Amino acid sequence: MPSLAGTPEEKTTHPYPRRWWALLVLCLSLLIVVMANTSLIVAAPAMTADLGLSSSDLQWVIDGYTVPYAALMLVLGAIGDKYSRRGALVTGLVLFAGGSVMGSLVDRTELVIAARAVMGVGAAVVMPATLSLLVAIFPREERARAITAWTATSGLAIAVGPLVAGWLLKDHAWGSTFLINVPIAVVAVLGALTLVPPSKAAGMGRIDYVGGLLSIVSVGSLVYATIEGPHFGWGVGPVTAAVVAGVGLAAFVAWELRHPRPMLDVRRFAQRPFSGSMLAVLFFFFGTFGAIYYSTQFLQFVLGYDALETGVRLLPLAGAVFAGAVATGRLTPKLGVKAMVGSGMVIGTVGVLLLTRIDTGSAYTDFLAPMLLLGFAIGLSVSPATDTIMGSFPESELGVGGGANDTALELGGSLGIAVLGSLLGTAYRDELTDLVGGRLPAAAMQAAQDSVGGGLAVAQRIAQDPSGGPRQAQALADAVHQAFAHGVAQTSLIGGVIMAAGTLIVLAVLPGHRATAADRPAPDADETTGETAADNVDPENRAEPNETETTPAGPTRRR
Repeated sequence: MPSLAGTPEEKTTHPYPRRWWALLVLCLSLLIVVMANTSLIVAAPAMTADLGLSSSDLQWVIDGYTVPYAALMLVLGAIGDKYSRRGALVTGLVLFAGGSVMGSLVDRTELVIAARAVMGVGAAVVMPATLSLLVAIFPREERARAITAWTATSGLAIAVGPLVAGWLLKDHAWGSTFLINVPIAVVAVLGALTLVPPSKAAGMGRIDYVGGLLSIVSVGSLVYATIEGPHFGWGVGPVTAAVVAGVGLAAFVAWELRHPRPMLDVRRFAQRPFSGSMLAVLFFFFGTFGAIYYSTQFLQFVLGYDALETGVRLLPLAGAVFAGAVATGRLTPKLGVKAMVGSGMVIGTVGVLLLTRIDTGSAYTDFLAPMLLLGFAIGLSVSPATDTIMGSFPESELGVGGGANDTALELGGSLGIAVLGSLLGTAYRDELTDLVGGRLPAAAMQAAQDSVGGGLAVAQRIAQDPSGGPRQAQALADAVHQAFAHGVAQTSLIGGVIMAAGTLIVLAVLPGHRATAADRPAPDADETTGETAADNVDPENRAEPNETETTPAGPTRRR
């Protein structure tokens, strides 16, 4: 079908008139990418029962999506910049929908993991494309509001994913949580073709594929080691991956410093606004994703809420995200990025630390305040950090900028779930051993120690066993609940301390409200000679974000 949005963005001389409708398409695309992870949290018990998943299997069903997603965003963002950002968005949505169809149809663990990996590749194309298109089509004076809406969509997806999955699981099998992505992706593709203008970087030159490959190896190996090591022990595989990640990162930095057109100019990390914002995104999602991950498990396994009831109880989180987004939109221009990002991280840290009060007598209301604080913190701090990161990149590298931001986000979330999840598992096992050690057969004890779900499954078997009975089963279930509550409290303390340390680091790195010249983003390469890259482009092909406009104070540049 012919596109109704046919004029390339870089050939326009004024802001795209349907940019707010285009933003709706970009947010819809972002919504399903984030929902793919959050919906699986409540679908996991049904998948485990149907497929007979072990703890390792379930971890890789979840993280089969995460590894390609995190590893490929930087490279695929650059490819979208060079050839077509809208084309990248559409291609990613098609890949994502294809993986979703596959995931809904297969019934073997390895095929579900493969389907999740395909979805992860699609998400790695979609995520940076949404940000690069947003920055390309919105003028500077509107961009902060657009990025705030983009950030609020991420927070909304955290709550909507479990809600939609819970509603589907009431009457359908777990495969429906995959299939629901398809009609949304189709709507997003049609919206992209009709409402999102074509866009690509002008005069970008060759892509640094060697640097791209090194980034894939480094990030992919790091995410693999982070997932596998803490959960299943630091054997040969995770240790090798960690070594490869370290060597790959050193090689990436050395290559990028020497390359004339690097995939990611690592000198940009010397700019305090950029490096501080990247650290803020990393630390923030480390704490919040980890806390939301194990809080959801407590709601399901300890408080006994089903998938839909759990989703409904996560809705206040989404409302708090929107409240934070409204606040940051009004306050950031007055107070500056450092004040908003720092405040959000402090509030998020308090939210995580409140979970140290969790015990066996805790109810949903004990989770409400932490979720409200975490949601408000997401809305308050992530938008200005993302706006700062994207503002550090020239028009020709918007996809790379989006990839860098999203890699920090995904890496932080993966580290949070893996590290805090591992600490939770260790605390749970130790406490359960103290409570019931020696009173269960070795095989049953090992199964109960594997996870809170495994412990409750053992209790159910004991209830049906003539040699056990309801009283022994209830005693084990109570011990499992107590051990998991203890694990949540202990893990939240460590997570809160890590977030507090991260907050201090970010506040030390970010410049104040009035940054010095050395802290501001470096000019494009050609600006050192008095010209920008856009000045060397034929006027017919000049990108709108680099147009010069006249104000009462004289000529100014818009980016």
